[in-house]
Amino acid sequence: MFGRKGEEPEFAEDEKKKSPLGELAGMLLYVGIVLAATFLFITFVGQRTHVSGESMENTLDNGDQLIVDKITYRFKDPERFDIIVFPFHYKENTYYIKRIIGLPGETVQIADGTIYINGEVLQESYGREVIQDPGLAAEPITLGEDEYFVLGDNRNQSSDSRDPSVGLIHRNEIVGRAWLRIWPLDSFGILKHQ
Repeated sequence: MFGRKGEEPEFAEDEKKKSPLGELAGMLLYVGIVLAATFLFITFVGQRTHVSGESMENTLDNGDQLIVDKITYRFKDPERFDIIVFPFHYKENTYYIKRIIGLPGETVQIADGTIYINGEVLQESYGREVIQDPGLAAEPITLGEDEYFVLGDNRNQSSDSRDPSVGLIHRNEIVGRAWLRIWPLDSFGILKHQ
């Protein structure tokens, strides 16, 4: 309420002085909420990863920092040419990033450096050069209902589904799809898949 001219206004004293213990509890609650939100984001929505190696050049370069979209595949199936992240079975905390070439139920073969899907030449523009080593795909490989055949874009410098140590990727192994390049800044942007 305001007083007459020249008088100080009156204020209700509703503010209670917080005790140090109360302030500490409030701060701990805030930190707990931030940590829980971060955990939920990393577990269900997206996470940061970095590219190590040359297997995805010229699309991705060694040292690129990416955000992996972990939510899209909860609502739709992976598609041909999507760039996916999945764990490497033989080394803990190691993930591979490759491009999907073959989809469930398809037959993949590489002959004379050319990729065939169900006997038809795959029309794609991601491979840097003619494939020198077809690996396991020298013979036709028929994918199961939850299996994907993946290749690196730098085909002759990539350990991928042609290699027995990587093999076919099962649907439940896919962490997510590479979505956004955040480093280097001059290459910042959403990644092109199709």
